[in-house]
Amino acid sequence: MTNVMRISPNSRTITLLLCIFLGEFGIHRFYSGKIGTGILYLCTGGLLGIGWIIDIIMIITGSFTDHSRAFVKKW
Repeated sequence: MTNVMRISPNSRTITLLLCIFLGEFGIHRFYSGKIGTGILYLCTGGLLGIGWIIDIIMIITGSFTDHSRAFVKKW
């Protein structure tokens, strides 16, 4: 089995900006196709702000994935 890293077609810049400005509403998760966790963030204020901060760090470091588990890497 090969270890191939899949890259998401979503923009990391857009994901990061959505997360910074609207992260408590989970908009960056809706953009990435993660509807379930987007609704969770919307109802809990970004998991009380903790999940929101973790997502910002993950996006900056390139370890954030979209709904198909492909890494959001392209700026």
